[in-house]
Amino acid sequence: MEEEKGAAAGAVPEYNGRAGRALTAQAEREMQTLELMLKLFCRKKHKCKEGLCEECRDLLAYARYRRSLCPFGDKKTFCSNCKIHCYLPQMHEKMRAVMRFSGPRMLFYSPKAALAHVAETVRTSRARKREEKVKKRAAKAAKGADK
Repeated sequence: MEEEKGAAAGAVPEYNGRAGRALTAQAEREMQTLELMLKLFCRKKHKCKEGLCEECRDLLAYARYRRSLCPFGDKKTFCSNCKIHCYLPQMHEKMRAVMRFSGPRMLFYSPKAALAHVAETVRTSRARKREEKVKKRAAKAAKGADK
C-alpha cells in the first residue's frame, strides 16, 4: 500500500503503456481528493475491504494520465467546469457516477478535503465568470471602436 503511494507521488502518470507529463502540486492535490472519492465509492459500492479494486485503480490511473495531458496546466478547473472534455465517454460516465455518489458523502468521511474541494470549485467558477465578463466588455469596446 505504501509502495503505491510512493510510486504515485511525483511520478509520471502512465496509462496503457503511455506516459504523460509530471503532475504539478495543484494537480497532485486534486488527484489525492479523487483517490479519496474513489476509495469511498469502491468501499461502499464494490464492497472492497482494502484499497481500490482493479476497475477503480484503472479509473484513477486514467484520470491521472488525462490530467497530466491537460493543455490548461495549473489554470485547469475541475473537469465538470472545463471547456473541453478529454475523457472517453465511458470513462466520463464512470467518473460522473463516482462523483455523484462520493461527493455528498465526502463531508462525513473527509470534511477537510470536501470543504477544500467546494472552495476550489467556487473560486474557479467565479474566476471564469470574471474572465467572461472582461472578454465581453473588451469585445463590446472593440465593436464600439470599429464604428
